[in-house]
Amino acid sequence: MALRERPFHWEFETEPVDRGVFRIEGGVPLRGTVRVSGAKNAALKLMAAATLTGERCRFDNVPEIEDVRVMAETLRDLGVAVDHVAPNRYEIASGDVEWLFIPLEAAAKMRASFMLLGPLLTRFGRVIISNPGGDRIGRRPVNLHVDAMRALGAQIEYRNGYYFARAPGRLRGGEVVFPQVTVMGTENALLAAVLAEGHTTIRPAAREPEVDDLIAFLVRMGAHIERVAPDVIEVEGVRRLRGADHTVVADRIEAGTFVVAAAVTGGQVRVEGAPRDFLSAFVEVLERVGVGIHIDDQGITVDGRGLPDGTYRGTTFETGPYPGFPTDLQAPTAVLLTQAEGESRVHETIFEDRLEYTAELARMGARVELLDPHHCRIWGPTPLHGADLDVPDLRAGASLILAALAADGRSVIDGAIHVERGYENIERKFLELGARIERSPAANVEATAQPV
Repeated sequence: MALRERPFHWEFETEPVDRGVFRIEGGVPLRGTVRVSGAKNAALKLMAAATLTGERCRFDNVPEIEDVRVMAETLRDLGVAVDHVAPNRYEIASGDVEWLFIPLEAAAKMRASFMLLGPLLTRFGRVIISNPGGDRIGRRPVNLHVDAMRALGAQIEYRNGYYFARAPGRLRGGEVVFPQVTVMGTENALLAAVLAEGHTTIRPAAREPEVDDLIAFLVRMGAHIERVAPDVIEVEGVRRLRGADHTVVADRIEAGTFVVAAAVTGGQVRVEGAPRDFLSAFVEVLERVGVGIHIDDQGITVDGRGLPDGTYRGTTFETGPYPGFPTDLQAPTAVLLTQAEGESRVHETIFEDRLEYTAELARMGARVELLDPHHCRIWGPTPLHGADLDVPDLRAGASLILAALAADGRSVIDGAIHVERGYENIERKFLELGARIERSPAANVEATAQPV
């Protein structure tokens, strides 16, 4: 298919960006039922995978979040037909991709835009893609993705903040060996290998449920993929893939966030649709703390009244690749530990800057010490009080909401848009559980450059 060229030129205008604030009156135990949405970390990769075929793909249970909206806009800018046909349902057809260029503006808004490298390169043979942005949670190098493409025969140059990638002829199967486990690296390698010529082996391959959800969709499209060992994936490339329908897996991170919300406010909440099989390490830590948790086929019921004496006990945990403790649930769990007896320790093994939110907890009265970029120490229980807070990243933002819900008094959390990147209707869900929370525009609206 011939690709129409566009001039390499962007115009900009200055538009206000509403960061938004959450205003929260704390001290109310949460009660009721909340249903888990589709997983952000699955939906974005599935949307990227839809560019592997010109046929229509349909996705259900897609979360209505900012990152999905940005991915849809990015795909439309490429010439992909993206139809938001109903709440939580998208249809995508990539038969007329006309512009193989992912600009800085898209990459700065959402790191997952880099997931388009593999599918566009393997299907169309070339792509120009910006170095991605995303949350400020430490170094997340994309060189692992680039090296994976080179292992499959791609030629890639880096100039002026952009990767210029070409695949002469067709990508070729090969050995993709990562120096450490990388979820997005594994997914990008998968998306490239499914249309490559010959056999590809990926190791160590990430084991996250969202990766297996992507594999399930690719297999429905006609890909030949097998996880031959827990950390080894083998792919036999095919010439063409077909369209397929898929329901996005439930969001285990959102489920865990509401579990902690019930626990830290002393409430009782039913989390329906929680993917119980994917939360074992997290549940084990919370049970050590003394949170009452009952799990069945339909979800998780949380009793936040604590141990028989009404307290929680401190503990130590560390994050790790799945099936270890999820790094995205590290911050919410640390909030809970501020209410536990004694000393607790947190070891963050994935990202080196993901403990920066502890400074905001300290402003609320938490006794927390940052030992180094990977370790912190927490003493409790400590009464939290309301404060004016700033959101450093998506998961920390959700955690500050939990702290504010548990605190005495009023909190104002600046940067609501960061939380809305990954949580569907979070304000409404908390309101339905009895929280006193409202979302309003920020007093000071920033200006930023936007493409017109």
